[in-house]
Amino acid sequence: MLALQKKRDIDEPGMTIDEQHTAYFWHGDALRSRSVSTRVHWGQLTLPALPPRLLADCERELALNLALASGDVEALSLPRARSRWPQYRQCVQAAADWLGALGLPPLLASSEVALMACCGTRYHHDGDQYGGKAFCNLFLSEDSGAALHFPATGHRIPLSRGTVVLFDTAQCHAVTGPEATQLFLTWELPMAHAQVAQALQIELDTDPLTASQLQEEQVWIRGARVQVCPDSGQWLA
Repeated sequence: MLALQKKRDIDEPGMTIDEQHTAYFWHGDALRSRSVSTRVHWGQLTLPALPPRLLADCERELALNLALASGDVEALSLPRARSRWPQYRQCVQAAADWLGALGLPPLLASSEVALMACCGTRYHHDGDQYGGKAFCNLFLSEDSGAALHFPATGHRIPLSRGTVVLFDTAQCHAVTGPEATQLFLTWELPMAHAQVAQALQIELDTDPLTASQLQEEQVWIRGARVQVCPDSGQWLA
């Protein structure tokens, strides 16, 4: 039986939406603008341990083909994993039920999903590639002391089997702690969907003039494009 154990929101007064922080993202053939949220939803689901055969196969692929190193994030073959993962559908349903408890519609079935592996991650944002999405991540590995850190709020979410997180792709984050491999499923939810935007308190079309003049997705703060320092998590012009 898979069950929802906890539902938590991270939300600090005055920190939910930075009016100077803007993501520009593709929506169809045009770029749109939106605010960037520091709101994070997370919970802890009861999931069965990954089958030993699946873990062994993932370890071989990481060692022989992907050469996963500290700070790397790599995609694994989900179809191959599913053939060794009888409980896959139950895990997806557990994540869908958790999103439903947040008031979100059943979006997972129509959203892009990938099986990912990381050995920690450096501080980064994903707004330059996935600015029109929110990430829903379901972590599958056992507790190793690692945490998902959001420096804008200072919160560290401990990662263990069943940790589930929904957050803005344009928000700076990193997986910190011991250098242990983390396996997780990730879904891309459309930020332009009204209920996704509402769950993360996103305002759409905050700067249409600038959006009409750009050629690619990017994140700005106070009128200038920014990136993230991979070591500190600070925004850099």
